[in-house]
Amino acid sequence: MRARLPIVGAVVAVVAAVALLVGGITWFLAPRGLLGGPAASEEPLPSWAPPAEPPVAAAAPTGPGIAGLADPAWLATTAEATGIPQRALAAYAGAAIVKAETMPQCALSWATLAGVGATESDHGRHGGSRLDENGTATPGIFGVALDGDGVALIPDSDGGEFDGDADADRAIGPMQLIPEAWRNWHVDGGGDGVEDPQNIDDAALAAANYLCRASTAFDTEDGWRAGIRSYNSPEHYLGTVARYAIRYADAIR
Repeated sequence: MRARLPIVGAVVAVVAAVALLVGGITWFLAPRGLLGGPAASEEPLPSWAPPAEPPVAAAAPTGPGIAGLADPAWLATTAEATGIPQRALAAYAGAAIVKAETMPQCALSWATLAGVGATESDHGRHGGSRLDENGTATPGIFGVALDGDGVALIPDSDGGEFDGDADADRAIGPMQLIPEAWRNWHVDGGGDGVEDPQNIDDAALAAANYLCRASTAFDTEDGWRAGIRSYNSPEHYLGTVARYAIRYADAIR
């Protein structure tokens, strides 16, 4: 393995017990930064996203954590072609590289992770936030209160430790993990000794770990759909992630 990173912080015994990222919720944030983007189209949504060409790995890590695993030239070219901010792209690519080395049967691509990141938070730019040089969303990104009022009811599970709400859970960070999911899959993807769901490296690797436990065949339609459905179940969500992922992959062919 190129980067000696932990795969998960606290692995749960039963995956079904942590399939709580969405339940029946379509989106945690409202509205998303999708207008005018790849998902804003009258074309039918695709049913899945075939795997993209893998990112080019750096000859040697260019920095700590997963953001230093992809080749800088590949990152620059791909960021320009896709419009994905390079700092976010480095996290998606790094997480894909880690999973390809540690769990190759998962076949989770950087483009699918980017599709999730685009759909969940516009790559950390939702509501005027941005990713700083360390990859942390500033200000932090918090979803709506999951209090049962038009959304699923997910009672508070963290005393407000992660989401700042002691009454109901809220999805947190650029990958919109709910507190229980973060608690079960937390990881230091940035290699800085800090685990922060608002950090794109930590969040992207936690999301990748979660997805690769939910499905081990993202290179098949059934496997891809099963994995993404575990993250967020509505059909429109799957199609939106797929549309982003396909367009990102096609942009660099």
